[in-house]
Amino acid sequence: MGFPTHIVAVGGLISNSEGRVLLVKSPRRGWEFPGGQVEIGEDLISALKREVKEETGVDIEVKQLAGVYSNTKTRLYDDNVTPVPTKVMFGFLGELISGELTTSAESVEVRWFERDKALDLIQEPMLKDRMRDMLEFNGTVVYRSYRTKPYEVYLERKI
Repeated sequence: MGFPTHIVAVGGLISNSEGRVLLVKSPRRGWEFPGGQVEIGEDLISALKREVKEETGVDIEVKQLAGVYSNTKTRLYDDNVTPVPTKVMFGFLGELISGELTTSAESVEVRWFERDKALDLIQEPMLKDRMRDMLEFNGTVVYRSYRTKPYEVYLERKI
């Protein structure tokens, strides 16, 4: 067994003063909450702020941690030799500070949605579950471990 490696990622349910939530339309996955990989030497909070700014053009304040997720699916890159690291993801709640919505290479569309409409727009099952956790956050953090293709949850706890 080699040295353990994980991709660390962050995502966030970002709200504005009207209570709407921010979604980005990814060219690959459709509608989702903003987020992405944490860079080397970067903390989770800074990573989420950076990712939201890159994908949407707005500045945010990061509030509560709502969920921690492990995608333990192992697979190979397209070269069929190099293993793809498993992922550990952190879901946060955040609030808009300032800025105007803009798109990027990672977001072909960016919009504010009513909270009760946002979940219906997300198609990927693991993203839908993570979005539901953030929308229904009651102060208790969710931990979920799963595999993808097909999506299979094999551990879920409130912590």
